[in-house]
Amino acid sequence: MGVVLGVGTLGVGLMGKLSAVMIKALRFPADKTRPVRFGDGEGLYLQLAPGDTKSWLFRYTLHGKAREMGLGVVGDAPDGVPLAKARILAGEARAKLRDGTDPIGNRQAERQAKLRAELEAAERTFKAAALALVAGKQAGWRSAKHAAQWLATLEAHAFPVIGAMPIASITTDDVLRVLRPIWETIPETASRLRQRVEAVLDSARVQGWRTGENPARWKGHLAGALPAPSRVKRVQHRPALPWQQIGAFMAVLAERDGMSALALRFVILTAARTGEVRGMRWREVDLDAKVWVVPGERMKASKTHRVPLSPAALGVLHEVLPLRRKADDLVFPSVRKNTALSDMALSEVVRRMNASDVEGAPPLWRDAEGRPIVPHGFRSTFRDWAGETRPEGREVVERALAHSIEDKAEAAYARSDLLDKRRPLMEAWGRQCDQPVEAPPNRQ
Repeated sequence: MGVVLGVGTLGVGLMGKLSAVMIKALRFPADKTRPVRFGDGEGLYLQLAPGDTKSWLFRYTLHGKAREMGLGVVGDAPDGVPLAKARILAGEARAKLRDGTDPIGNRQAERQAKLRAELEAAERTFKAAALALVAGKQAGWRSAKHAAQWLATLEAHAFPVIGAMPIASITTDDVLRVLRPIWETIPETASRLRQRVEAVLDSARVQGWRTGENPARWKGHLAGALPAPSRVKRVQHRPALPWQQIGAFMAVLAERDGMSALALRFVILTAARTGEVRGMRWREVDLDAKVWVVPGERMKASKTHRVPLSPAALGVLHEVLPLRRKADDLVFPSVRKNTALSDMALSEVVRRMNASDVEGAPPLWRDAEGRPIVPHGFRSTFRDWAGETRPEGREVVERALAHSIEDKAEAAYARSDLLDKRRPLMEAWGRQCDQPVEAPPNRQ
Protein backbone atom coordinates (compact mmCIF):
# COMPACT_ATOMS: atom_id res chain seq x y z
CA MET A 1 0.00 0.00 0.00
CA GLY A 2 3.05 2.23 0.25
CA VAL A 3 2.68 3.28 3.90
CA VAL A 4 5.57 5.15 5.54
CA LEU A 5 5.37 6.39 9.15
CA GLY A 6 7.01 9.70 10.04
CA VAL A 7 10.13 9.25 12.16
CA GLY A 8 12.22 11.77 14.07
CA THR A 9 11.32 15.37 14.86
CA LEU A 10 10.34 18.44 12.92
CA GLY A 11 11.33 21.94 13.97
CA VAL A 12 13.14 21.24 17.26
CA GLY A 13 14.94 17.99 17.85
CA LEU A 14 14.45 15.83 20.93
CA MET A 15 16.08 12.44 21.29
CA GLY A 16 14.03 9.47 22.40
CA LYS A 17 10.52 9.22 23.72
CA LEU A 18 8.54 12.08 25.20
CA SER A 19 7.56 12.10 28.86
CA ALA A 20 4.76 13.81 30.77
CA VAL A 21 7.29 15.96 32.65
CA MET A 22 8.99 16.96 29.42
CA ILE A 23 5.67 17.84 27.76
CA LYS A 24 4.64 20.01 30.69
CA ALA A 25 7.99 21.87 30.64
CA LEU A 26 8.02 22.58 26.92
CA ARG A 27 7.57 26.23 25.90
CA PHE A 28 7.27 27.68 22.44
CA PRO A 29 10.73 28.85 21.28
CA ALA A 30 11.07 32.63 21.24
CA ASP A 31 12.98 32.51 17.94
CA LYS A 32 10.20 30.66 16.12
CA THR A 33 7.05 31.94 14.41
CA ARG A 34 5.63 28.68 13.10
CA PRO A 35 4.53 25.64 15.13
CA VAL A 36 7.26 23.19 16.09
CA ARG A 37 6.90 19.45 16.56
CA PHE A 38 8.53 16.91 18.84
CA GLY A 39 8.52 13.26 17.90
CA ASP A 40 7.53 10.44 20.25
CA GLY A 41 8.27 7.80 17.65
CA GLU A 42 6.31 5.70 15.13
CA GLY A 43 4.53 8.71 13.66
CA LEU A 44 3.28 10.36 16.86
CA TYR A 45 4.19 14.04 17.32
CA LEU A 46 3.55 16.73 19.88
CA GLN A 47 2.90 20.05 18.15
CA LEU A 48 3.68 23.27 20.03
CA ALA A 49 2.15 26.48 18.66
CA PRO A 50 2.56 30.13 19.67
CA GLY A 51 0.98 30.74 23.08
CA ASP A 52 2.25 27.34 24.24
CA THR A 53 -0.78 25.56 22.71
CA LYS A 54 0.01 21.85 22.60
CA SER A 55 -1.67 19.21 20.45
CA TRP A 56 -1.07 15.72 19.06
CA LEU A 57 -0.48 14.70 15.46
CA PHE A 58 -0.10 11.35 13.79
CA ARG A 59 1.96 11.55 10.59
CA TYR A 60 2.04 8.89 7.91
CA THR A 61 2.52 8.50 4.19
CA LEU A 62 -0.13 6.76 2.10
CA HIS A 63 0.26 6.08 -1.62
CA GLY A 64 3.28 8.42 -1.70
CA LYS A 65 1.42 11.29 -0.05
CA ALA A 66 2.22 12.61 3.44
CA ARG A 67 -0.82 12.93 5.70
CA GLU A 68 -1.37 14.34 9.15
CA MET A 69 -4.14 13.26 11.52
CA GLY A 70 -5.01 15.37 14.56
CA LEU A 71 -5.45 13.39 17.79
CA GLY A 72 -6.60 16.21 20.08
CA VAL A 73 -5.15 18.81 22.41
CA VAL A 74 -2.74 17.90 25.20
CA GLY A 75 -4.14 17.80 28.73
CA ASP A 76 -5.82 15.83 31.52
CA ALA A 77 -9.18 17.63 31.27
CA PRO A 78 -12.22 15.66 30.03
CA ASP A 79 -11.62 16.88 26.48
CA GLY A 80 -7.81 16.71 26.76
CA VAL A 81 -5.53 13.89 25.54
CA PRO A 82 -2.65 12.90 27.84
CA LEU A 83 0.47 11.21 26.51
CA ALA A 84 -0.69 7.66 27.30
CA LYS A 85 -3.94 8.13 25.41
CA ALA A 86 -2.15 9.77 22.48
CA ARG A 87 0.06 6.67 22.14
CA ILE A 88 -3.05 4.44 22.20
CA LEU A 89 -4.74 6.53 19.49
CA ALA A 90 -1.59 6.46 17.39
CA GLY A 91 -1.41 2.67 17.83
CA GLU A 92 -5.02 2.30 16.66
CA ALA A 93 -4.23 4.41 13.59
CA ARG A 94 -1.18 2.22 12.79
CA ALA A 95 -3.36 -0.89 13.12
CA LYS A 96 -5.81 0.50 10.59
CA LEU A 97 -2.98 1.22 8.21
CA ARG A 98 -1.74 -2.37 8.52
CA ASP A 99 -5.26 -3.55 7.68
CA GLY A 100 -5.29 -1.39 4.58
CA THR A 101 -7.58 1.31 6.01
CA ASP A 102 -6.85 5.03 5.83
CA PRO A 103 -7.31 6.23 9.46
CA ILE A 104 -8.38 9.73 8.38
CA GLY A 105 -10.93 8.34 5.92
CA ASN A 106 -12.13 5.88 8.53
CA ARG A 107 -12.63 8.64 11.10
CA GLN A 108 -14.54 10.75 8.60
CA ALA A 109 -16.78 7.81 7.80
CA GLU A 110 -17.42 7.22 11.52
CA ARG A 111 -18.29 10.87 12.04
CA GLN A 112 -20.69 10.81 9.12
CA ALA A 113 -22.29 7.62 10.41
CA LYS A 114 -22.71 9.20 13.85
CA LEU A 115 -24.23 12.30 12.29
CA ARG A 116 -26.66 10.19 10.28
CA ALA A 117 -27.60 8.29 13.43
CA GLU A 118 -28.20 11.55 15.28
CA LEU A 119 -30.34 12.87 12.43
CA GLU A 120 -32.31 9.64 12.32
CA ALA A 121 -32.76 9.76 16.09
CA ALA A 122 -34.05 13.32 15.81
CA GLU A 123 -36.61 12.15 13.25
CA ARG A 124 -37.63 9.21 15.46
CA THR A 125 -39.92 11.31 17.59
CA PHE A 126 -42.75 10.04 19.77
CA LYS A 127 -45.24 11.26 17.18
CA ALA A 128 -43.41 9.47 14.36
CA ALA A 129 -43.36 6.27 16.41
CA ALA A 130 -47.09 6.58 17.17
CA LEU A 131 -47.96 7.09 13.49
CA ALA A 132 -45.78 4.13 12.54
CA LEU A 133 -47.51 1.94 15.12
CA VAL A 134 -50.99 2.89 13.91
CA ALA A 135 -49.99 2.30 10.28
CA GLY A 136 -48.67 -1.14 11.16
CA LYS A 137 -51.68 -2.22 13.22
CA GLN A 138 -54.49 -0.53 11.32
CA ALA A 139 -55.18 -3.52 9.07
CA GLY A 140 -55.90 -5.65 12.12
CA TRP A 141 -58.15 -3.15 13.85
CA ARG A 142 -61.89 -3.38 13.50
CA SER A 143 -62.37 -0.07 11.69
CA ALA A 144 -60.73 3.11 10.49
CA LYS A 145 -62.74 4.84 13.21
CA HIS A 146 -60.87 2.89 15.88
CA ALA A 147 -57.55 4.03 14.45
CA ALA A 148 -58.78 7.63 14.41
CA GLN A 149 -59.93 7.38 18.02
CA TRP A 150 -56.62 5.78 19.02
CA LEU A 151 -54.67 8.69 17.53
CA ALA A 152 -57.11 11.36 18.71
CA THR A 153 -56.27 10.64 22.35
CA LEU A 154 -52.56 11.06 21.66
CA GLU A 155 -53.10 14.17 19.53
CA ALA A 156 -55.13 15.83 22.27
CA HIS A 157 -52.92 15.03 25.25
CA ALA A 158 -49.55 13.47 24.35
CA PHE A 159 -48.34 15.10 21.13
CA PRO A 160 -48.41 18.68 22.53
CA VAL A 161 -46.12 17.58 25.37
CA ILE A 162 -43.82 14.86 23.99
CA GLY A 163 -44.76 14.56 20.31
CA ALA A 164 -41.60 16.27 19.05
CA MET A 165 -39.27 14.58 21.54
CA PRO A 166 -36.90 11.84 20.35
CA ILE A 167 -38.52 8.55 21.34
CA ALA A 168 -35.24 7.35 22.81
CA SER A 169 -35.07 10.16 25.36
CA ILE A 170 -38.57 9.95 26.86
CA THR A 171 -38.48 9.33 30.61
CA THR A 172 -40.93 8.66 33.40
CA ASP A 173 -41.07 12.38 34.18
CA ASP A 174 -42.10 13.06 30.57
CA VAL A 175 -44.88 10.48 30.77
CA LEU A 176 -46.11 11.97 34.03
CA ARG A 177 -46.19 15.43 32.43
CA VAL A 178 -48.63 13.97 29.92
CA LEU A 179 -50.82 12.12 32.41
CA ARG A 180 -51.03 14.28 35.52
CA PRO A 181 -53.08 17.17 34.03
CA ILE A 182 -55.99 14.80 33.28
CA TRP A 183 -55.44 11.90 35.67
CA GLU A 184 -57.91 13.10 38.30
CA THR A 185 -60.35 14.95 36.04
CA ILE A 186 -60.93 12.39 33.29
CA PRO A 187 -59.43 9.17 34.68
CA GLU A 188 -60.99 6.88 32.07
CA THR A 189 -59.40 8.84 29.22
CA ALA A 190 -56.15 9.19 31.17
CA SER A 191 -55.94 5.43 31.72
CA ARG A 192 -56.55 4.79 28.03
CA LEU A 193 -53.94 7.40 27.16
CA ARG A 194 -51.35 5.73 29.41
CA GLN A 195 -51.95 2.38 27.71
CA ARG A 196 -51.46 3.93 24.29
CA VAL A 197 -48.27 5.75 25.29
CA GLU A 198 -46.98 2.46 26.68
CA ALA A 199 -47.81 0.70 23.40
CA VAL A 200 -45.95 3.35 21.37
CA LEU A 201 -42.86 3.06 23.57
CA ASP A 202 -42.95 -0.75 23.42
CA SER A 203 -43.19 -0.63 19.63
CA ALA A 204 -40.24 1.76 19.46
CA ARG A 205 -38.13 -0.62 21.55
CA VAL A 206 -38.98 -3.52 19.22
CA GLN A 207 -37.80 -1.41 16.28
CA GLY A 208 -34.56 -0.56 18.07
CA TRP A 209 -35.49 3.10 18.49
CA ARG A 210 -35.08 2.99 22.27
CA THR A 211 -33.76 0.70 25.00
CA GLY A 212 -34.49 0.05 28.66
CA GLU A 213 -37.70 -0.25 30.65
CA ASN A 214 -40.95 1.28 29.46
CA PRO A 215 -41.55 4.49 31.50
CA ALA A 216 -45.32 4.24 30.88
CA ARG A 217 -45.63 0.79 32.46
CA TRP A 218 -48.27 0.74 35.19
CA LYS A 219 -47.60 -2.31 37.38
CA GLY A 220 -44.56 -1.84 39.53
CA HIS A 221 -43.83 1.58 38.07
CA LEU A 222 -46.41 4.35 37.54
CA ALA A 223 -48.69 2.64 40.04
CA GLY A 224 -46.33 3.99 42.66
CA ALA A 225 -46.67 7.57 41.41
CA LEU A 226 -50.37 7.85 40.49
CA PRO A 227 -53.58 6.69 42.21
CA ALA A 228 -55.48 3.88 40.53
CA PRO A 229 -57.97 5.33 38.00
CA SER A 230 -60.83 3.41 39.60
CA ARG A 231 -60.24 5.25 42.88
CA VAL A 232 -59.87 8.73 41.48
CA LYS A 233 -63.41 9.56 40.51
CA ARG A 234 -66.73 7.85 40.08
CA VAL A 235 -67.53 7.29 36.40
CA GLN A 236 -70.26 9.70 35.44
CA HIS A 237 -72.85 8.81 32.85
CA ARG A 238 -73.70 11.21 30.07
CA PRO A 239 -76.33 13.78 31.09
CA ALA A 240 -79.69 12.44 29.87
CA LEU A 241 -83.10 14.08 29.57
CA PRO A 242 -85.81 12.54 31.78
CA TRP A 243 -87.97 10.44 29.48
CA GLN A 244 -91.11 12.28 30.55
CA GLN A 245 -89.81 15.38 28.74
CA ILE A 246 -88.81 13.72 25.46
CA GLY A 247 -92.03 14.71 23.66
CA ALA A 248 -91.64 18.35 24.62
CA PHE A 249 -88.00 18.32 23.55
CA MET A 250 -88.79 16.72 20.18
CA ALA A 251 -91.50 19.30 19.52
CA VAL A 252 -88.97 22.12 19.98
CA LEU A 253 -86.31 20.23 18.01
CA ALA A 254 -88.69 19.76 15.07
CA GLU A 255 -88.93 23.53 14.72
CA ARG A 256 -85.21 23.87 14.14
CA ASP A 257 -83.84 23.92 10.61
CA GLY A 258 -80.70 22.27 9.31
CA MET A 259 -79.20 18.87 8.66
CA SER A 260 -77.79 18.59 12.17
CA ALA A 261 -81.25 18.95 13.73
CA LEU A 262 -82.64 16.28 11.36
CA ALA A 263 -79.78 13.93 12.22
CA LEU A 264 -80.33 14.48 15.94
CA ARG A 265 -84.04 13.65 15.56
CA PHE A 266 -83.10 10.41 13.82
CA VAL A 267 -80.52 9.62 16.54
CA ILE A 268 -83.22 9.95 19.19
CA LEU A 269 -85.90 8.00 17.29
CA THR A 270 -83.58 5.04 16.63
CA ALA A 271 -81.68 5.14 19.97
CA ALA A 272 -78.53 4.88 17.87
CA ARG A 273 -75.09 6.26 18.60
CA THR A 274 -74.38 9.59 16.96
CA GLY A 275 -71.42 8.23 14.98
CA GLU A 276 -73.59 5.49 13.49
CA VAL A 277 -76.06 8.08 12.21
CA ARG A 278 -73.46 10.57 11.01
CA GLY A 279 -71.78 7.88 8.89
CA MET A 280 -75.06 6.39 7.63
CA ARG A 281 -75.38 5.84 3.84
CA TRP A 282 -78.46 5.18 1.73
CA ARG A 283 -77.23 1.72 0.72
CA GLU A 284 -77.74 0.69 4.35
CA VAL A 285 -81.45 1.60 4.29
CA ASP A 286 -84.30 -0.58 3.01
CA LEU A 287 -87.31 1.74 2.96
CA ASP A 288 -89.67 -1.03 1.84
CA ALA A 289 -88.63 -3.43 4.61
CA LYS A 290 -88.38 -0.49 7.04
CA VAL A 291 -84.93 -1.58 8.22
CA TRP A 292 -81.58 0.16 8.56
CA VAL A 293 -78.63 -2.25 8.51
CA VAL A 294 -75.49 -0.80 10.09
CA PRO A 295 -72.38 -2.71 8.92
CA GLY A 296 -70.13 -4.19 11.58
CA GLU A 297 -67.15 -1.99 10.75
CA ARG A 298 -69.16 1.04 11.90
CA MET A 299 -70.44 -0.54 15.11
CA LYS A 300 -68.75 -0.36 18.49
CA ALA A 301 -69.01 -4.14 18.90
CA SER A 302 -67.92 -4.76 15.28
CA LYS A 303 -71.16 -6.69 14.58
CA THR A 304 -73.83 -5.86 12.02
CA HIS A 305 -76.83 -4.22 13.68
CA ARG A 306 -80.35 -4.07 12.23
CA VAL A 307 -82.56 -1.18 13.28
CA PRO A 308 -86.34 -1.41 12.74
CA LEU A 309 -87.54 1.94 11.42
CA SER A 310 -90.66 3.33 13.06
CA PRO A 311 -93.03 5.60 11.13
CA ALA A 312 -91.49 8.56 12.95
CA ALA A 313 -87.94 7.56 11.90
CA LEU A 314 -89.09 6.93 8.32
CA GLY A 315 -90.63 10.38 8.33
CA VAL A 316 -87.20 11.93 9.00
CA LEU A 317 -85.65 9.87 6.18
CA HIS A 318 -88.29 11.04 3.73
CA GLU A 319 -87.38 14.63 4.57
CA VAL A 320 -83.80 14.06 3.38
CA LEU A 321 -84.61 11.58 0.60
CA PRO A 322 -84.69 14.30 -2.13
CA LEU A 323 -80.96 14.86 -1.52
CA ARG A 324 -80.06 11.28 -2.47
CA ARG A 325 -78.23 10.93 -5.81
CA LYS A 326 -76.64 7.52 -5.46
CA ALA A 327 -76.68 4.60 -3.04
CA ASP A 328 -73.36 5.51 -1.46
CA ASP A 329 -74.45 9.04 -0.55
CA LEU A 330 -74.52 10.03 3.09
CA VAL A 331 -78.05 10.20 4.49
CA PHE A 332 -77.24 13.25 6.62
CA PRO A 333 -74.41 15.04 4.80
CA SER A 334 -72.79 18.28 5.79
CA VAL A 335 -74.25 20.43 3.02
CA ARG A 336 -71.35 22.85 2.92
CA LYS A 337 -68.64 20.20 2.51
CA ASN A 338 -70.71 17.20 1.37
CA THR A 339 -69.00 15.17 4.08
CA ALA A 340 -70.21 13.55 7.28
CA LEU A 341 -71.46 15.84 10.01
CA SER A 342 -69.15 16.25 12.96
CA ASP A 343 -70.15 15.07 16.41
CA MET A 344 -69.83 18.69 17.50
CA ALA A 345 -72.51 19.70 14.99
CA LEU A 346 -75.13 17.61 16.83
CA SER A 347 -73.92 18.81 20.22
CA GLU A 348 -74.21 22.38 18.99
CA VAL A 349 -77.92 21.87 18.25
CA VAL A 350 -78.55 20.96 21.88
CA ARG A 351 -76.32 23.78 23.10
CA ARG A 352 -78.31 26.33 21.12
CA MET A 353 -81.56 24.91 22.44
CA ASN A 354 -80.19 25.52 25.93
CA ALA A 355 -79.00 29.05 25.20
CA SER A 356 -80.54 31.73 27.39
CA ASP A 357 -80.58 35.50 27.51
CA VAL A 358 -80.77 35.31 31.29
CA GLU A 359 -77.29 35.29 32.80
CA GLY A 360 -76.77 32.45 35.26
CA ALA A 361 -80.00 30.71 34.34
CA PRO A 362 -79.96 26.90 34.55
CA PRO A 363 -80.11 24.97 31.26
CA LEU A 364 -83.64 24.46 29.98
CA TRP A 365 -82.98 20.86 28.98
CA ARG A 366 -81.08 19.18 31.80
CA ASP A 367 -80.75 15.88 33.61
CA ALA A 368 -81.88 15.07 37.13
CA GLU A 369 -78.65 16.56 38.53
CA GLY A 370 -79.10 19.81 36.64
CA ARG A 371 -76.42 19.13 34.03
CA PRO A 372 -77.13 20.23 30.43
CA ILE A 373 -78.00 17.20 28.31
CA VAL A 374 -75.85 15.88 25.45
CA PRO A 375 -76.84 13.90 22.33
CA HIS A 376 -75.43 10.59 23.56
CA GLY A 377 -77.58 10.85 26.68
CA PHE A 378 -80.75 10.15 24.69
CA ARG A 379 -79.83 6.45 24.65
CA SER A 380 -80.16 6.53 28.43
CA THR A 381 -83.46 8.39 28.07
CA PHE A 382 -84.70 5.58 25.82
CA ARG A 383 -83.39 2.94 28.22
CA ASP A 384 -85.14 4.50 31.21
CA TRP A 385 -88.41 4.86 29.29
CA ALA A 386 -88.33 1.26 28.09
CA GLY A 387 -87.42 -0.10 31.51
CA GLU A 388 -90.21 1.80 33.26
CA THR A 389 -93.05 1.57 30.76
CA ARG A 390 -92.57 -1.29 28.28
CA PRO A 391 -93.25 -5.04 28.56
CA GLU A 392 -90.55 -6.24 26.12
CA GLY A 393 -87.98 -6.85 28.82
CA ARG A 394 -84.28 -6.22 29.29
CA GLU A 395 -82.97 -8.49 26.54
CA VAL A 396 -85.03 -6.81 23.83
CA VAL A 397 -84.11 -3.33 25.04
CA GLU A 398 -80.39 -4.19 25.17
CA ARG A 399 -80.60 -5.50 21.61
CA ALA A 400 -82.22 -2.23 20.55
CA LEU A 401 -79.23 -0.39 22.01
CA ALA A 402 -76.79 -2.81 20.28
CA HIS A 403 -75.21 -3.67 23.62
CA SER A 404 -73.00 -6.73 23.76
CA ILE A 405 -73.93 -9.56 26.13
CA GLU A 406 -71.23 -9.68 28.80
CA ASP A 407 -71.95 -13.27 29.82
CA LYS A 408 -70.03 -15.33 27.26
CA ALA A 409 -72.14 -18.45 27.82
CA GLU A 410 -75.34 -16.49 27.31
CA ALA A 411 -73.89 -14.74 24.25
CA ALA A 412 -73.00 -18.10 22.67
CA TYR A 413 -76.69 -19.07 22.54
CA ALA A 414 -78.23 -15.64 21.90
CA ARG A 415 -77.87 -15.63 18.11
CA SER A 416 -81.09 -13.78 17.19
CA ASP A 417 -81.18 -9.98 17.13
CA LEU A 418 -84.90 -10.05 18.07
CA LEU A 419 -85.80 -7.69 15.24
CA ASP A 420 -89.51 -8.55 15.24
CA LYS A 421 -89.78 -7.99 18.98
CA ARG A 422 -87.90 -4.71 18.70
CA ARG A 423 -90.19 -3.27 16.02
CA PRO A 424 -93.18 -2.57 18.32
CA LEU A 425 -90.75 -1.22 20.91
CA MET A 426 -89.34 1.36 18.48
CA GLU A 427 -92.80 2.25 17.18
CA ALA A 428 -93.95 2.93 20.73
CA TRP A 429 -90.85 5.06 21.29
CA GLY A 430 -91.69 7.05 18.17
CA ARG A 431 -95.17 7.73 19.54
CA GLN A 432 -93.71 8.74 22.90
CA CYS A 433 -91.43 11.22 21.15
CA ASP A 434 -94.48 12.69 19.40
CA GLN A 435 -96.38 13.35 22.63
CA PRO A 436 -95.30 16.47 24.52
CA VAL A 437 -96.82 15.17 27.74
CA GLU A 438 -94.66 17.24 30.07
CA ALA A 439 -93.18 20.64 29.42
CA PRO A 440 -89.58 21.31 30.30
CA PRO A 441 -88.83 22.67 33.76
CA ASN A 442 -88.87 26.40 34.35
CA ARG A 443 -85.54 28.18 34.28
CA GLN A 444 -86.11 29.75 37.67
